[in-house]
Amino acid sequence: MSPSEESFLSRRIDASAAPLAVVDVLALAAVLTIGVINHNGVEYLSTAPVAWLLTLVPFLVGWVVAAPLIGAYSAGAAESSKSAIPLAIRAWVPAAIIGFVLRASPLFPGGFQLSFGVVIFLTGGVALVVGRWLFFRLFG
Repeated sequence: MSPSEESFLSRRIDASAAPLAVVDVLALAAVLTIGVINHNGVEYLSTAPVAWLLTLVPFLVGWVVAAPLIGAYSAGAAESSKSAIPLAIRAWVPAAIIGFVLRASPLFPGGFQLSFGVVIFLTGGVALVVGRWLFFRLFG
């Protein structure tokens, strides 16, 4: 990596924000899993675990790509919910778009419909906000 790339990434990722990464992934996985259960029933999680995971992966990939670039795990994000929540919302916009593009591709089942996009965009955003808010209420 060139010095400018290291500098860019070092400004975007801080070790003190690592717990937020866990909270975010759990929040997104939870909301997506609830959607899977609502559409397929709880037994689907054990009878079709690969299909369940293929529902999660596009959005988790989107999050892993977008969140560090936006600064969702920067030093400022680890300071308070007041700084962490807006960063999560800003990161969710491109992360969700990446997830939608992946879902619409032949790589993942399910496709993309506008109603699905609206629901995932809103519920994913709410999950991130609630997760980060709870984190700072409990540990912050």
